[in-house]
Amino acid sequence: MTRAVLALLGVGIVSACATAEPPAWPQFRGPAGTGIAAEDQKPPTEVGPEKNVKWKVAVPPGMSSPVIVGDKLFLTAFEDGKLLTLAYSRADGKELWRKEAPAKAIEPYLKTEGSPAASTPATDGEKLVVYFGSCGLICYDLSGNELWTHELPVAVTNNDFGTGSSPIIADGKVILLRDQLTDARLLALDLKTGSLAWDVKRQGVKTSWGSACVWDTPTGKQVVVAGSLRLNGYDLKTGAEKWTVTGTPAVPCTTPVVADGKLIFAGWAPGGGDFKMPTFDDILEQAGELKQGYLTKAGSEKTFMKGFFDSNDTNKDGKITREEWDAQLNFLKAGKNIAFALTPGGTGDVTKSHVAWTVTKGLPYVPSPLVYRGVMYTINMGGRLSAFDAKTGKDLYQEEAVGIGSAYASPVAANGYIYLCSMDKSIVVLKAGDSPDKVCSAKLDDRIAATPAIVDNTLYVRTGKTLYAFATSK
Repeated sequence: MTRAVLALLGVGIVSACATAEPPAWPQFRGPAGTGIAAEDQKPPTEVGPEKNVKWKVAVPPGMSSPVIVGDKLFLTAFEDGKLLTLAYSRADGKELWRKEAPAKAIEPYLKTEGSPAASTPATDGEKLVVYFGSCGLICYDLSGNELWTHELPVAVTNNDFGTGSSPIIADGKVILLRDQLTDARLLALDLKTGSLAWDVKRQGVKTSWGSACVWDTPTGKQVVVAGSLRLNGYDLKTGAEKWTVTGTPAVPCTTPVVADGKLIFAGWAPGGGDFKMPTFDDILEQAGELKQGYLTKAGSEKTFMKGFFDSNDTNKDGKITREEWDAQLNFLKAGKNIAFALTPGGTGDVTKSHVAWTVTKGLPYVPSPLVYRGVMYTINMGGRLSAFDAKTGKDLYQEEAVGIGSAYASPVAANGYIYLCSMDKSIVVLKAGDSPDKVCSAKLDDRIAATPAIVDNTLYVRTGKTLYAFATSK
């Protein structure tokens, strides 16, 4: 149910005739969601805990990435049971305001891996839209005044991981992919009022964690989203489904990207391709519970499922049965791990007619692909980097160790360099090209799950504890 809140006179809404300042880094992965800074940007290539640090400030926990408009930077966070939206000064990192979201309950999430504040905000330069799986969408002006809300039920995701999709803004609409275990939907709201523009029910979807992207094709703008086992394109104006590509991961985490007129997707999930999950008997044997025939939480602590029992106990009865395990395993096995380039113009199932090339190695689990200067870069689950020719899919190198561990943050690029961050606190800078030439490697103060932002020759990196602004001293 949408609740449009009319702003009172004097709260600072910009008049209809005013022109918004163009957002420098307006959404997850910046302009158009590509992860690429403007051509004139030259952030430092040498960074570290005390190297080229313009400022750093402590921030509340969260996994959302920074978005930037003018002299402000925005994040979301989850602290002391509260969902927060925060604004900071880009000049010195000073907190300018914080607002609490009206959540009646907090969505289930994996405390070791996820966060109720994992979704990155989006802005058009006048308004800021945030999404929390616990309560829905909220729109503020840049001074923190609430303009409208769109309430949604608490999200229930596969294995209780928690939500990860971020809203985007396109042609006056807020687009949100809400793939979850029940009532999966793709929503479009009017940015000015919060009223529903269109609402598409997503059939056959369990959960996905990527975000929507907009593809400007010769036949009009399309919203592209990756869901369970397929990729779909929808008309931006109406929400009508235009095309489908089948044969993708069962539980995708990555976001598609547009490059040189083509749509690029790359994704990986357990169970697809040559990644083999253990059998239920293997797990029971490791747990010492083969004779009783089901897995307990205590037994799971002796297996690779340590810390993940609750999220796999689907009916919450304190045990995992063979039927529960096999149902999840069979669903994952139905997925295919793949990267591909899609040409525009098709309708219906375009899997065979419009896929230009495919790749099945070096695929990313959580980090979305980066397509930069004709090369597609991907980071696999272990933090190894691969590079492919974006026109042909031909590999330039595969699964090279570059000094990072398991990665959630997506790569970003500027001035011929690629910036990689990982959950082991690492930040690595490489020269873009057909070989992984490292120019910098450092460790920060905590894990890095949020994708960095690049504006005004400054690299913004959010760790689990700190927001860093890296810039070369003049």
